[in-house]
Amino acid sequence: MTTCLSPELLSLYNLEESVVVAIDVLRATSTIASALYHGANAVIPVSTVEECIEKGQKPETITAGERNGITASGLQYGNSPLLYQDGLAKNKTLILTTTNGTALIHKSLQAKQILTGSFPNISTLCEYLKGQSTPIILACAGWKGQVNLEDTLFAGAVATRLDQHFDTQNDTTLLAQALYNQYQHDLPSLIRQSSHYKRLGRLGIYNDIQYCMSFDTAPVLPFLYEGQLVNKKF
Repeated sequence: MTTCLSPELLSLYNLEESVVVAIDVLRATSTIASALYHGANAVIPVSTVEECIEKGQKPETITAGERNGITASGLQYGNSPLLYQDGLAKNKTLILTTTNGTALIHKSLQAKQILTGSFPNISTLCEYLKGQSTPIILACAGWKGQVNLEDTLFAGAVATRLDQHFDTQNDTTLLAQALYNQYQHDLPSLIRQSSHYKRLGRLGIYNDIQYCMSFDTAPVLPFLYEGQLVNKKF
């Protein structure tokens, strides 16, 4: 198991022979898990707002996404996982574009498999990964190419849970584990120090943050199949 702390470093890894877990805790991969858990047929991650709007013209679709944390102009909804708890996306396809998370997925398309991970679906994700014999890359979205705390923390949580099942292949995994092990009993105190917490806090998005740091509230396994993230059964 290896950890890639920024999409800018993905070229250093052998994606073609690996399962990539795309991680964007605040908030894309939490939103994806929430939408699928609450009845969305699929989530289509796209790179641009224009593509999101175009694909959103089809029946039974809704568009959502953000740039710099703010709902992108022309989209119906923002990037909040809480939006989907009342069935907003039930039996529909969510077209999603975000600053970091969906961009990471597109940078990972050469991978053998792509899954998405977040605290709301961490246990389901880890149970699936335990049965894999393919190398695993925990890929962090970060913020515009820079490393961030929350994605590194999540990678450490996954690596710690799977420590007995996989060999650790790089020092960044050890770093992520050390971070998680130090703060695992008080995750909010660390997250409150993070740059993205402060960024979203200035926008008043505290409820989203609380949801994104909650374990197993959306126990699904988002799996990229033919360009769509669907809930994989295993």
